[in-house]
Amino acid sequence: MTSQQTAQAFNDPWLSTAIARIEADFQRSADTHLIPLPLPEFAARGVDLYLKDESTHPTGSLKHRLARSLFLYALCNGLIHETSTIVEASSGSTAVSEAYFARLLGLPFIAVMPRSTSPEKVAQIEFYGGRCHWVDSAAQVYDEAHKLANETGGHYMDQFTYAERATDWRGNNNIAESMFSQMALERHPVPRWIVVGAGTGGTSATIGRYVRYQRHNSQLCVADPAGSVFGAYHRTGDASLTGAGSRIEGIGRPRVEASFIRTVIDRMIEVADVDSLAAMHALSQLLGRKVGPSTGTNFVGMLTLAHDMLARGEQGSILSLLCDSGERYLPTYHDASWVKEKIGDCAAALDCIDKQMHPA
Repeated sequence: MTSQQTAQAFNDPWLSTAIARIEADFQRSADTHLIPLPLPEFAARGVDLYLKDESTHPTGSLKHRLARSLFLYALCNGLIHETSTIVEASSGSTAVSEAYFARLLGLPFIAVMPRSTSPEKVAQIEFYGGRCHWVDSAAQVYDEAHKLANETGGHYMDQFTYAERATDWRGNNNIAESMFSQMALERHPVPRWIVVGAGTGGTSATIGRYVRYQRHNSQLCVADPAGSVFGAYHRTGDASLTGAGSRIEGIGRPRVEASFIRTVIDRMIEVADVDSLAAMHALSQLLGRKVGPSTGTNFVGMLTLAHDMLARGEQGSILSLLCDSGERYLPTYHDASWVKEKIGDCAAALDCIDKQMHPA
């Protein structure tokens, strides 16, 4: 694109209107809530646990923030135009949020997803006017998304590449800035640990960079589901690693993604699938409402770190994310028959999580 074409693109009335619509949508949205977890045995010994509830976004998940950033990034780089078809590779939640923003701009949207994606997410994508394009495995989404973008003359959003660069990690209303602002009046306002999962790696990159930039005495832990390559990549630095991928929808990947920045992560905790689901159920009971499986993965990481702190006689806070609502997973992760067939027996893991929630 020549300099003249670039100037024309950024003076395009449609582009100006598109950015204004996204910014207006942001202004209409309140921040998400910070929830203290009622775990008195930990609190009595000086360890407080919190969840930032990302399920309250208009599209119901943490990925609403990412989708907004990806659209603004693509618009301001001249990658999306009035006639663009938006294409994304996703396990569901990002596609729901991107479908929302595509409808806001009047653009067609295609989500390339594994067939195993929960039907509730599919229904939400279609509710926002998006179309689902199926592949058999998570490893196939990338090439198929590229192909569809080329065939339609559209734009492949590519969350797995651009998540870490589309968000301003220094501040500007990102999730890390919001976390620390909301923690300001708590007993331990600067978290000892922040725990997140990783799908693209964008959230961990944003938080890890922000913590260092602000010079906070906090460490970042990624709770990674079984089957994901991120844990091995964090240990070895080998970006060529591949694996089976995760059975916990939304986090873990079969390959190393460009947005996963291993050098900002202080600790990885690998979480077995049965432990993720046991923690999901235990946390749902604790909160009185259903949470999703990736939030269960986060909760296992939080409990592991909390016990480590107790063993060392440390006090402080641990902060993580409630990624999305469990209502999205009623026929899958919250269905006992489905879990027994796809994941296995979680009874022993439930007993273990219950004991972890009540330290001696």
